[in-house]
Amino acid sequence: MAQTIIITTPIFLPIVQAYGIDPVHFGVIMILNYGIGLNTPPVGGVQFVACAVGKITVWEAMRSIWPFYGAGLVVLLLVTYIPAISLWLPSVFK
Repeated sequence: MAQTIIITTPIFLPIVQAYGIDPVHFGVIMILNYGIGLNTPPVGGVQFVACAVGKITVWEAMRSIWPFYGAGLVVLLLVTYIPAISLWLPSVFK
């Protein structure tokens, strides 16, 4: 995940700032997206490693994590469309 952050942040951050989106909000959205993406087949590297360690199939893993995957998507949608959710804590320390 660190490689993806290092590669994509300098590309997308100027674009995001040009649209007036707070960089902290963008960072939270980006991390949530990467977290969901790392656990989603066919590219989900974390899930393939976990399945190999646990000696289960990807299908068995996906059946058991659907509720968590759905909750992650709901959180991503809320944070994306309600910026105050991700920006209230940094505003406390300003």
